Amino acid sequence: MKQIFSWQVFFGAFITLFIAEMGDKTQLAVFSLVTESKLPLAVFLGASLALIVVTLIGALFGGFVTKFIPAYYLKIGAGMLFLGIGGFTLWEALMKR
Repeated sequence: MKQIFSWQVFFGAFITLFIAEMGDKTQLAVFSLVTESKLPLAVFLGASLALIVVTLIGALFGGFVTKFIPAYYLKIGAGMLFLGIGGFTLWEALMKR
């Protein structure tokens, strides 16, 4: 029988995403929405639902893609994408000086 859940993977995903999202644009957007609306519960519920849906799409897509492309190549591609985004952001910041 195929295993469908692991506490180790669960906590690994939680810790990784918790650290990655601290101070991220998503957190800043939520902060901004609360300061504008003065409705923290509505913002929390809306943002939580959005993150759940985005994560579900990522998990389903990731499960589908790994059937055809080895994780090694996906990690290389993701790393190159992050480097590209970082390089573009750096270039954009330097050009505005």
